[in-house]
Amino acid sequence: MKSINVPLSVHKDITERLVKINGNLAKQTYEVLMANKMERHIRGGIATREKYRQKTCEKKAL
Repeated sequence: MKSINVPLSVHKDITERLVKINGNLAKQTYEVLMANKMERHIRGGIATREKYRQKTCEKKAL
């Protein structure tokens, strides 16, 4: 899987500059960013669980 390189300035654009350009869109974007921030530890835990579940299944198959 190829990683996507996103410049660090993107976050600054979304959080600071967008407010000056479009306040309503900035508010919606901020809400999405905050929801993602609150949920990312859960997604990480699910990914880790699946990783080890797959390893266990592979060992049983051998």
